[in-house]
Amino acid sequence: MGSEYPNILFIMTDQLTARALPFYGHPTVKTPHLFAMAESGVVFENAYCNSPLCAPSRASMMTGQLPSRIGAFDNAAPFAADVPTLAHHLRAQGYHTCLSGKMHFVGPDQLHGFEERLTTDIYPSDFGWTPDWENFETRPSWYHNMLSVVQAGPCQTSNQLDFDEEVAFQSTRKIFDLARRPDDRPFFLLASFTHPHDPFAITPEYWNRYDPAEIDDPAVPPLPVDRLDPHSRRLHYVCAMGRYAQT
Repeated sequence: MGSEYPNILFIMTDQLTARALPFYGHPTVKTPHLFAMAESGVVFENAYCNSPLCAPSRASMMTGQLPSRIGAFDNAAPFAADVPTLAHHLRAQGYHTCLSGKMHFVGPDQLHGFEERLTTDIYPSDFGWTPDWENFETRPSWYHNMLSVVQAGPCQTSNQLDFDEEVAFQSTRKIFDLARRPDDRPFFLLASFTHPHDPFAITPEYWNRYDPAEIDDPAVPPLPVDRLDPHSRRLHYVCAMGRYAQT
């Protein structure tokens, strides 16, 4: 794989907050492999997503443009095929571009500059998640809510765990395949995992690494309900679960 350009392996996770990582100061979380990467690499102190939502954030990252500029306002917003992406630019420079895992591309184009996808996506590519802007006070029953928290726990397997295992397997196999290929093009491989996005279920091996008594309570005191933002107030009452301390 000799080339004047370096090979690029882009490892992406979903909803992994910096505050939950030891090299950003968390005292309890154990991530030895990520810690080793941080020790030998570069750690950003000021890196922010351009959207709190999945599809707009990914579209913004891939294009280098604000979600408002490309019309990515929600998780059902179509990602136009004529908008250049990082994969398009790298491909134009001679890179072999591969995608493994979750990208939440909405619309018929499921490549957006990648030459091949090694797995399916875990999210739908249609417009079924389009918000009802005329009935905005009604929250769909399937939408993320406190059930993800109260149902957290160990499991033997899950759809999400199986998906991430496939992403890792296909990515590893592709790297070996690329090493054996006859041409010398550099590669760009994006391996995108769905965890630690909810549901918060993991195998006992990892669940049992932590003693609940060792996990610190939130340092910020709970706010009165009438001082919470509207979204937090909805979470407060969702699914008839009662009131939960928000921090």
